[in-house]
Amino acid sequence: MAVLVTGSVAVDHIMIFEDHFKNHFVGDKLEKLNVAFHVPSMSKQYGGTGANIAYNLSRLGIEPILLAAVGPDLGAYSAWMDASGVSRAHLRVLEDEYTAACFITTDQSNNQIISFHPGAMDRAHEARIADVRVPFDAAIVSPNGRQAMLDYARDLKARDLKSRDAKSGAVPFIFDPGQGLPILDRAALLEALTGASIYIVNEYEWELTREKTGLDEDGIAERVGALIVTRGEDGSLLRRGGLDAGFVLEAARTEIRPVKAAKAVDPTGCGDSYRAGLLYALANRLPLECGARLGSLMGALKVARSGPQSIDLDLDAIRERYRAEYGESL
Repeated sequence: MAVLVTGSVAVDHIMIFEDHFKNHFVGDKLEKLNVAFHVPSMSKQYGGTGANIAYNLSRLGIEPILLAAVGPDLGAYSAWMDASGVSRAHLRVLEDEYTAACFITTDQSNNQIISFHPGAMDRAHEARIADVRVPFDAAIVSPNGRQAMLDYARDLKARDLKSRDAKSGAVPFIFDPGQGLPILDRAALLEALTGASIYIVNEYEWELTREKTGLDEDGIAERVGALIVTRGEDGSLLRRGGLDAGFVLEAARTEIRPVKAAKAVDPTGCGDSYRAGLLYALANRLPLECGARLGSLMGALKVARSGPQSIDLDLDAIRERYRAEYGESL
C-alpha cells in the first residue's frame, strides 16, 4: 500500500540567542541596520512538509512515494530518509540549486528572526507526477513551490477523471496549501481546491481562505468531497462536501476531539502528523472520522517529542495507543 506525497523537503537550522533582540536595536537607526547575534548553540532538524508527512506515513506502515525537488547538498538527510523508510527514488536533484533551508533564531522572549531560502522547492514542478510509474492508493498536495502545487492538483484531478471513465478505483487526494496559501491568488486557489477529495487548513488558513475566495463554509464545501479545519488543542472539524470523492464520511458534520498529549515539547510538524493519519484512512478505505482520530493521536504523539520527524513508535504500538484512546481497533 502506497501514498503519493508531494511537498517540500527542507533543513531547519535552529539557533538560540541568549538575550533579547530589543537590547540590540537602536530605535532611530533601524534604516541602517547592521547587527550580529552570538548564538552559542545550533541544531539542524530535517523537515519540509512533504518529508514530514512521508516520515509519519512510514511509521504507520504505509509506503510513502515522496515527489519533491532537492539540491545536491541533501547530505546526511539522505541517510536519515533511508533509515526512516522514505524512498528517495522520486526526488529530483537539481544540481544548480540548494535544498530548501530555514534559519530560525529565537531570543529569550520567544521572538524569532526567520530567513527561508526556497532553493530547489521553487522548481518542484520539474518533478512530475507523470514520471511516477508505481501505483498509489491516495495522494496529497502539500505546501511547495507555487507552480508545483497547481500542477499537481490539476494532474491528480485529471487522473481521477480517467479512473472514473475507465470504471477503475479513483485515487482520493488531499489539497493542503498550508504555508503556501499566501502565494495563491483567488483564481489559483479556487482552481486548485475545486474537485479535491479533501481540502484541509488550520484555523488561520481557513480565515485566509474565506478572505481570498469570498466564499463561506457552504461555498467551499460544495466544491470538494470534504472540508477539514484543524484547531490544534481544540480538535478538528469535518464537514461533508458536495462531491462524491470515493471515501466514507459517516456524518455530515463531525467535531473530532483532541488527544491530550503526555507533555507539550514542540508543536513543529504536528499538522503533518495529523495529515498522515488522514492518508492512512484514505489508503485503507476507512471512514474519514477514523483518519481524523488517528491524526489527532499522531499530533499528540508528535507534540511530546522534539523535531518534526520524531515519532519513534511502530504501527503496532500506535494501534495499541489508538485502542486505548478510543476503545476501538484501528
